Amino acid sequence: MKFITPTLHGVLDYLTCGLFLIAPSLFGFSGAYATVCYVLAGGYLLISLITNMPLGALKVLPFWLHGRLELVSGPVFIASPWLFGFAHENEVARNFFVVMGVVFLVVFLCTQWRAQPEPTPALR
Repeated sequence: MKFITPTLHGVLDYLTCGLFLIAPSLFGFSGAYATVCYVLAGGYLLISLITNMPLGALKVLPFWLHGRLELVSGPVFIASPWLFGFAHENEVARNFFVVMGVVFLVVFLCTQWRAQPEPTPALR
C-alpha cells in the first residue's frame, strides 16, 4: 500500500538531509565517513529542492525520476560497506549505511509516485 503522499515524501526527504548532516556528531564519524555524510546531506538537499513535488522549490526534476534515484541509492547504500571496504573496519558506519539503504527502499515502495488526480470541484 502506497501511503506516503508526495508531500509526506518531501518532509521525509528534508528530514533525511538533516539526519545525514548530524550523523557525524550522532555516531562519532570523522574523516571520510563524516565527509560522505555531509556530501550526501548537500546532494540530497539539492535533489529535493529541484524536484517537482509539493515541497520542491524549483520543480525541474520529475518526481518519478527522483524516485528512480532513490531506488538506485538504496542498494548502493546497502552495498557500500563491502564495495568500499569498511564493513569490518567501522561497524557503526556499516550499520548506518545499510539501515539508510533499507529505509530508502521502503520509502520508495510506499510512496505514491504518480501524480494524484485533482479533486473534482463540488457542485454548487
